[in-house]
Amino acid sequence: MQRTLSFRKALMEDVALVHKWMNEDHVHPFWQLNLPFDRFKKHYRKALDDTHQTLYLGMIDGEVMSYWEAYWVKGDVLENSYSPKAYDQGIHLLIGEKDYLGSGFALPLLRAMVRLQFQYDATTKVVAEPDIRNDKMIHIFENCGFTPIAPIQLPDKKAQLMFCERETFESRWNDEYRKANL
Repeated sequence: MQRTLSFRKALMEDVALVHKWMNEDHVHPFWQLNLPFDRFKKHYRKALDDTHQTLYLGMIDGEVMSYWEAYWVKGDVLENSYSPKAYDQGIHLLIGEKDYLGSGFALPLLRAMVRLQFQYDATTKVVAEPDIRNDKMIHIFENCGFTPIAPIQLPDKKAQLMFCERETFESRWNDEYRKANL
């Protein structure tokens, strides 16, 4: 991929853009945050202030096109779904800009974000719990190195619990990187 992928922390100034994305037809069935703007703004402020997660905007060649939530499993509703280690991290994502849908960007972006999460040395597992109906995202998670564990019931959805172990991720992607650079 001959494009530059990057992330920056989300800011309160991004609320209108993220709200717009939450109302897109390809997003709201899974995120269920297509709220009136004032309610969404409160939700977004609370998410920004939540110390157990960090919100990011993903960019391709400097153009903002995706939204990410990287979180610690401890302290999240997900911690009741398995026995997490202290530094397990989770990930939520959406491609907001329709022009980027179906163009093969989700996997490289997910891979870059998981690599970022594994930069925290104590993290040995990244967890995902996509909506069980979201076959496309489940497939992308699998291609990234996530293994389906079990369907789980969360307060807002039935989800597919998935794990990405550091060793599996690094073996898969470091080998591919080496082959591409031979």
